[in-house]
Amino acid sequence: MAALRSLSMVIGAAVAALGSVLFIAWSRYVPGRRRWRRPGYELQYRQLYDQSNYLDRQILVLGLDGAGKSSIIHAISTNTTRSSSPPTHGFNTAQILSQGLRIELLEVGGSQNLRTYWSQYLKKTHIMVFVVDSTDDIRLQLARHELHRLLEEAPQLPLMVLANKQDCGSALSISDIHSELSLHRIEGLREVTLLGTSAVHDGYGSSTSLQTVRSMLEERLHKIEEPEESTNHIQRNHYQTSLS
Repeated sequence: MAALRSLSMVIGAAVAALGSVLFIAWSRYVPGRRRWRRPGYELQYRQLYDQSNYLDRQILVLGLDGAGKSSIIHAISTNTTRSSSPPTHGFNTAQILSQGLRIELLEVGGSQNLRTYWSQYLKKTHIMVFVVDSTDDIRLQLARHELHRLLEEAPQLPLMVLANKQDCGSALSISDIHSELSLHRIEGLREVTLLGTSAVHDGYGSSTSLQTVRSMLEERLHKIEEPEESTNHIQRNHYQTSLS
């Protein structure tokens, strides 16, 4: 029975990953629409203005399950916060049109089975946002392992780490998160930003406003060159840690 359950979980994860790939491929060939995910994978669409002159940019949002990825995507894309979000059992996507950019925020679920497929989404990503639960000190070692495994596969990819749930009294400080994730190991190797956030209380206490996070991401995306012009992603020997 245990083997049967394991096989079912693997098949379920594979189906979710395949669904993600097919949906993303389909969405890129249907212009003029905005999409977002609702519980139960019910999708709604509405017409937008002509998007033909926008530059396509993708932000890949990853992190362990329960870190708050979906709430952060919601806050960044809608400028509103919400108290909770349903678990992501496959993928979650939102789109932002801003200053000549068509930004796709793509989240892949953080459960053990889905983490196997994370690296498949790195190729077309311009910035990776890695979200950690600042209150989950027990799993920070696992988060560090998964993060550094991904970084080895994308040595030039800019990284933004969001230490989420800074509104909680048990949250580790930004400096503790920096140490627990061993971010010093990649100092000087890529562009790295570490920020404290709260997806339910925007700009609460020591956390950074998620609209500030959005502005920072947009600024970095504007500076990224097209793959045909140079490399697939920008590379900077710069390390930035925010203690705000």
